[in-house]
Amino acid sequence: MTGVDAFPDIHRIVADSDLDGMCAAAVLLKAYPGAEVVFGHAAILRAGMLDDVIDSKTVTVDLPFHPASGWYLDHHLTNKPDKIEEQEFTQRGGIVHWEHTPSAARLAYELFKHRFDLTHLEEIMPMVDALDSGGITREDFIQDGPVLQLSRTLSSTDDVYMQHLLHLFSTCTGLSDITNDKVVSERMKSAQDQRIDAVKLVQEKTEIVDRLAICRLDDSGIRSNGYLITAHVGDKADACCVVHGYSNGDLSTPDRPPLSASFYANSFIEGGQDRYDLSKLATAFDPHGGGHANACGCRIQPPGLDSNLRDWIQMWNNRETLLRIN
Repeated sequence: MTGVDAFPDIHRIVADSDLDGMCAAAVLLKAYPGAEVVFGHAAILRAGMLDDVIDSKTVTVDLPFHPASGWYLDHHLTNKPDKIEEQEFTQRGGIVHWEHTPSAARLAYELFKHRFDLTHLEEIMPMVDALDSGGITREDFIQDGPVLQLSRTLSSTDDVYMQHLLHLFSTCTGLSDITNDKVVSERMKSAQDQRIDAVKLVQEKTEIVDRLAICRLDDSGIRSNGYLITAHVGDKADACCVVHGYSNGDLSTPDRPPLSASFYANSFIEGGQDRYDLSKLATAFDPHGGGHANACGCRIQPPGLDSNLRDWIQMWNNRETLLRIN
């Protein structure tokens, strides 16, 4: 882990709205207690919808690279700026800090753990790492412990709750203080109930094509990560493709987002998460797609979902081209 000689002057933190982004923002807020925190997600950043809040005194974390920011922290392979982008960025005074850590929160944590007291986050960090890097065991997933439940309560469309949760992450002494909060515990109970509905829908909407589990959740209003699908299909699939969003959705309507697809390796089988580079699927048609090799996503591109799925299946059928070279 390489360090930074001098941390920049920051007045705003722009972070992803998942648990990784939340924990990373909590660490950065410890270093910059007066900073405003804005939560978003990759698609709206790439669409320019966060341009008005990103400037030279902004740190962006767990999100795609944005050249207008002053400091960039991330760990996603496909988000890493190329040499020319990084050179232009640093010549303007920006700092790029990209590390192949299991989570962006881990990157921020390692940078600041010797400068500030971050012991309140020690308990949750291993699970954040595991969630973001595909390291959750099938037993942990089925058990559905408090961190998993908590992770499903986060949403970029509910800033009041996100700011409430950020305050708890920044001030509480441990995980139990957060999960016992009345607002949070109610959200976690709702997340438990929603998971029951999601399990039923996944069972109905998933088919396996040549060891690729395809789960069509489009126009259902239900979202799921890959763990739920791969836990359902077991060892019958090496990876899954999950379709979310609405056929008439748009980024300007957060409650009805456009169609997107996520790809996940089956981390519940031996060697599953290190076998294929699924980001080649996520970037095949969407230049802004990407993420990790074993967990990534993209927006559906013209001419449409059926065409995209057909081409992804063809790429998967020739998946020797997707094999990872370690």
